Amino acid sequence: MHSGLLARPLQLAPLYGAASPPAALPCRRTPWARPGLGVSTATLRRPCRRNPCGAAKTERPDRRGFRFAAAGQLSSSPRPQREKLQVAASASKAAVQLQNGLSLQSSQYVVPEDVRAAGFQIDADELTSIVESRDTERLTEHGQLDGIADKLATSLTDGISTREGLLGQRQEIYGVNKFAESEPRSFWEFVWDALQDTTLIILAACAFVSLTVGIATEGWPNGSHDGIGIFASIILVVSVTATSDYQQSLQFRDLDKEKRKILVQVTRDGFRQRTLIDDLLPGDVVHLAVGDQVPADGVFISGFSLLLDESSLTGESEPVDVNEDKPFLSSGTKVLDGSGQMLVTAVGMRTQWGKLMAALTEGGNDETPLQVKLSGVANIIGKIGLFFAVLTFIVLSQELIGQKYHDGLLLSWSGDDVLEILNHFAVAVTIVVVAVPEGLPLAVTLSLAYAMEKMMNDKALVRQLAACETMGSATVICSDKTGTLTSNRMTVVKACICGNTLEFNDPLSSLSSELPEVAVETLLESILTNTGGEVVIDQNGKQDIIGTPTETALLEFALSLGGNYKQKRQESKIVKVEPFNSVKKRMTVILELPGGGYRAHCKGAAEIVLAACDKFIDGSGSVVPLDKKTANLLNDTIETFSSEALRTLCLAYRGLEDGSTQEEIPLQGYTFIGIVGIKDPVRLGVRESVASCRSAGIAVKMVTGDNINTAKAIARECGILTDGGLAIEGAEFREKTPEELLELIPKMQVLARSSPLDKLALVKYLRTTSNEVVAVTGDGTNDAPALREADIGLAMGIAGTEWDVVELWGVDYS
Repeated sequence: MHSGLLARPLQLAPLYGAASPPAALPCRRTPWARPGLGVSTATLRRPCRRNPCGAAKTERPDRRGFRFAAAGQLSSSPRPQREKLQVAASASKAAVQLQNGLSLQSSQYVVPEDVRAAGFQIDADELTSIVESRDTERLTEHGQLDGIADKLATSLTDGISTREGLLGQRQEIYGVNKFAESEPRSFWEFVWDALQDTTLIILAACAFVSLTVGIATEGWPNGSHDGIGIFASIILVVSVTATSDYQQSLQFRDLDKEKRKILVQVTRDGFRQRTLIDDLLPGDVVHLAVGDQVPADGVFISGFSLLLDESSLTGESEPVDVNEDKPFLSSGTKVLDGSGQMLVTAVGMRTQWGKLMAALTEGGNDETPLQVKLSGVANIIGKIGLFFAVLTFIVLSQELIGQKYHDGLLLSWSGDDVLEILNHFAVAVTIVVVAVPEGLPLAVTLSLAYAMEKMMNDKALVRQLAACETMGSATVICSDKTGTLTSNRMTVVKACICGNTLEFNDPLSSLSSELPEVAVETLLESILTNTGGEVVIDQNGKQDIIGTPTETALLEFALSLGGNYKQKRQESKIVKVEPFNSVKKRMTVILELPGGGYRAHCKGAAEIVLAACDKFIDGSGSVVPLDKKTANLLNDTIETFSSEALRTLCLAYRGLEDGSTQEEIPLQGYTFIGIVGIKDPVRLGVRESVASCRSAGIAVKMVTGDNINTAKAIARECGILTDGGLAIEGAEFREKTPEELLELIPKMQVLARSSPLDKLALVKYLRTTSNEVVAVTGDGTNDAPALREADIGLAMGIAGTEWDVVELWGVDYS
């Protein structure tokens, strides 16, 4: 009974409007007929404006209105587009499930001949279907992860081969990681749009009548002067408008290309390297960390505590765990916690996100709040001008019409009479043309587009025109410290180990002569195993470090001590990782030691990790109890390092009897290894920029997760913390009542040891209670809530990710 349905793909085109629907997938067995698989009714509720993979974009979600726009003047939210996208998501999922459900008989998968000839054993449709339907049984039929990797001719450890010709074959079979772009509008389309202006249509009619009557009464060429003059004016206005709009469209397409220049970390030819997101291919091994967006559909290889935010795809706010039991990842989702590796199985238009994007055409640029208000003003002035134009025409014409009525010649009109009426009409049209400031929105667009271009030259990518005008209204800037005020080029310059405070330019010679060997070995094991970075060998045989600036500084320190990254990682097996985040302010790993037993290594905020220690390694290399006197001395060392504007980290370890991954990692009972002080110099020009902001009436506040002493030292160096300013910690800030905050926040210039929620609370308070226009700068990961809440969000150094207002990747904060 189903043969008729199976003979042709389901027709979904009416649901997608003019855009093409997603391609129909091959029929499969019923996913909901198997244990553990259910029908998802999730739909795409809040699509991101940008995606990490290409040019196609949805309309901007209606996040919140601009506070200074008059009620009702904002451009309407793109509800029809969102509803269409929701229908597309539901229809696409339903189509896959229905077609799979209609095939009740299992059939052996047959590799297409072109795929087999290219050296692969699985086609793109099969891979897409497995991930889209979350079908673990079909994944098992293909040999699980190892089987998929073999059929994709890739290695889970070395990645794909980039030998000549192989990448081209892979692209031909599986496609590229780009979304289909709409055809650019031609210049003549902008000319046509310009001709739709009501005023120009009225002028054209006036010119035609003037030309016709003038030639009829005065002959050629004397009677054509007025009409030709009006036509020339129309041509001039249309040319200027069309040229401006066309050039702006070209500029925005260039900006879109800049937005897509995102680098992702992959393993190819056995080397970990960075590549453009557009160059990803099925078979690539991609490395993911906190804050990354998943660049393609794929399958989980390995990792620790990987947690994804799939709200941009499903609309569900609950984070999703990804592990061996739930191994599927979808493009457009974001890594909230943990780290891991994934095997890419689908790219571009074959991903779930890509198929949903196919349901929409590329939207135009939203009007900025100022443009909306100016358009409203222009409309009001236009109506007033039209009223007086009509009134003027009536007053000028009533004498002629009254005279003809009096003479009984109302139905008898000469050429002179028509020309007189036409002259009166021309006067009325002139009033309309002069009164309606239709050039105001265009002038604003050109000005803001020019500002965007100038900011691009200063290494600032403006994603929305509205950002330019909002930045001009900012009254408070809440700035992160690391990577924003500082250069984010970190180096270990001091250390306190075994009770000795060491200051060095050559760490190896200093430590080898002053510290016991057991302390150095424990320190190396802690740094080289408890890290989110990686020491790799590039294709030229040179050693390179991939990771955050903090991890890079620690790994460089360990290597200078003579540490061997590869050897340490091979000696001890990592059985559990608790990644660092801004709430816990610590990172911990559990190792299975080569001689048996387990050990936990912890690093993080110095005072927090030190508080978890009850023992320490003394000058002889022995582990002894950590008494109160020694703890106070170590806390004094932390304060000393912090007062010198050093970022402090504490390292500790603890022996474990059981390394079970099912149990929580202990929070107490650690043995203190050492404290390191990391220097992160302030960017050039920051102090001058802060002074300029202050002279312009803009208050600058530093909000950081660092130690309060470090934060105060940096803030003074930048000119943020003044004599009358306050610096407090996040814990104290959270305990304040609204009445206390009302008095505190105007004086507060530094918020240290803050969590992302502290920063969010501060921004909300400034915007709502204090009625400030708030700009927030941050690194785009732990600052995400505040960046979204702010009137203007500036994400530093991460061009191409989701932040939709402004992104900076330059080297000069000013």
